[in-house]
Amino acid sequence: MIERFQSFYKKAGLPRIIIAVFFFILTVTSSIIGIPFGGLMTDVIVRVAMNVVLVLAMVPGILSGIGPNFGLPLGILAGLLGAIISIEMELVGRSAFIGAILMAIPLAAIVGWGYGWLLNKVKGSEMMVATYVGFSAVSLMSIGWMVLPIKNPEMAWAMGKGIRTTISLEGRFRHLLNNLWHFNIGAFRVPTGLILFGLLMCFIMWLVLRSKTGIAMKTVGDNPKFAVASGLNVDKYRIIGTILSSILGAIGIIVYAQSFGFLQLYQAPMFMGFHAVAAVLIGGANVRNATITHVLIGTFLFQGLLVVALPVANNLLEQGSLAEITRMLVSNGIILYALTQVVGGE
Repeated sequence: MIERFQSFYKKAGLPRIIIAVFFFILTVTSSIIGIPFGGLMTDVIVRVAMNVVLVLAMVPGILSGIGPNFGLPLGILAGLLGAIISIEMELVGRSAFIGAILMAIPLAAIVGWGYGWLLNKVKGSEMMVATYVGFSAVSLMSIGWMVLPIKNPEMAWAMGKGIRTTISLEGRFRHLLNNLWHFNIGAFRVPTGLILFGLLMCFIMWLVLRSKTGIAMKTVGDNPKFAVASGLNVDKYRIIGTILSSILGAIGIIVYAQSFGFLQLYQAPMFMGFHAVAAVLIGGANVRNATITHVLIGTFLFQGLLVVALPVANNLLEQGSLAEITRMLVSNGIILYALTQVVGGE
């Protein structure tokens, strides 16, 4: 018994156990103060499933040696652009969702290639450079949203040029996956389509990592000198990892948007990379290694904690904006802890 506990403790790690216990305490507290348990768990599952593809985008980046992809907003912008083109073409329902993904993939591949080329020029400073590349891209694209020749009244400003800050997906592909094959168990609603899509993307990534290209990519990330000695082109496989990460970021934001119900432009994608990095690091990944298991565990802990903490804080701290401040403390505290894991801290 003691050996099993020690083995579990060694595998899970003290920080993840503390976060899991904190999540459990918040969940019990929510039930005690009268928050509906079924609805709360539905929100947790939906938040996990709608974010899992964005967190999955960290895996190819880390394994190829560029580290946690703080430049994820580049892929996110490609996904948003694909969704906007889809709406501009008057696509509806499944056609709109699939069309958005098909148009976002080549855009993300092109962006990822350029981003990977840049990271190859700044080896050793990837995370810092990637962070500012993401910030710069979001700021630059804020100008782009203002000058794009969009004619659809659903997206264009009523006066002048440019695209609105928030675009509703009602009548397009809002909740397309959430409502696909969904069913209820009491008050608990299971978004089957959304869960299956996330698992499908994880399975595709699992296959990629076991292909010849995936194994070469991991070799390059694990030991670049050994990879060179084996005849592998290190820069090439780092670029492939960056492209895969950007494509997953593009698909991830489309999945996120269909579940959220809106496309959020301008400054909204600025810090989404931080949340994805924090989630995968909390799951047990580090700067050299990341697995799909890390993605699933980390996304559940990070998003689950955020979902449960907000209503609990709202009930316990009703004065002024203390609830929002508490939520920000929890959110940024998790991110801060996760970033300490980048250098392998415990």
